[in-house]
Amino acid sequence: MDSTRSRRATADATGDQGTAHEDAQLFWERHYRTQRAWGARVNPLLAETATPLHHGAALDVGCGAGGDAIWLAQQGWHVTGVDISTTAVERVRERARDLGIADRVVTAQHDLANSFPAGRFDLISAQYFHTPLPLLRGQVLRTAARALRPGGLLLIVDHGSTAPWSWNQDPDIHYPTPTETAAELDLDPARWSVLRADMPSRRATGPAGETATVVDNVLLVQRTAE
Repeated sequence: MDSTRSRRATADATGDQGTAHEDAQLFWERHYRTQRAWGARVNPLLAETATPLHHGAALDVGCGAGGDAIWLAQQGWHVTGVDISTTAVERVRERARDLGIADRVVTAQHDLANSFPAGRFDLISAQYFHTPLPLLRGQVLRTAARALRPGGLLLIVDHGSTAPWSWNQDPDIHYPTPTETAAELDLDPARWSVLRADMPSRRATGPAGETATVVDNVLLVQRTAE
């Protein structure tokens, strides 16, 4: 999921999981059928983190419009992009083909609470992995951490403030801090290390070209051992 996910807010999983899956799939199908250009650029904290790294296998968790997956492939990464929306993954696949990088981009439809792509990865990106619908977010992110190769990185970037263009303007909304997200993951410190946990601010651009200062909650985890 890329910048389009600025419309999403975290929710805990409750109720019937079959119904939740159907609701989530329908919600995001409708979203990506009506959203095209917004979110088609790389998220800046991913670019900042990935630029100095040796290119390897990357996973984009919730690839959305594909800005992150396409950018990584253009830098030389072999990327797997997954999303619950079939429309989203088909469009990312088409865009990769149009740009001549289809050999470096694989896409697949997954409800990540129920299925997860096979393989081991050097970099896993979860950008604004929030949703207004039930989601076992901690479970998904723990699974992602376990899919890293030793030395691999899991980058989680969450909202830390409400942008003026966000659909949710609730003044009482709570955004999980990096420390809270790390605690939810509950990873063994003998096998995973936290390399970064901070809340930087930046100037962001919304879907209509408006700008505002926003806060990102950043957690960068490295797998240090099997």
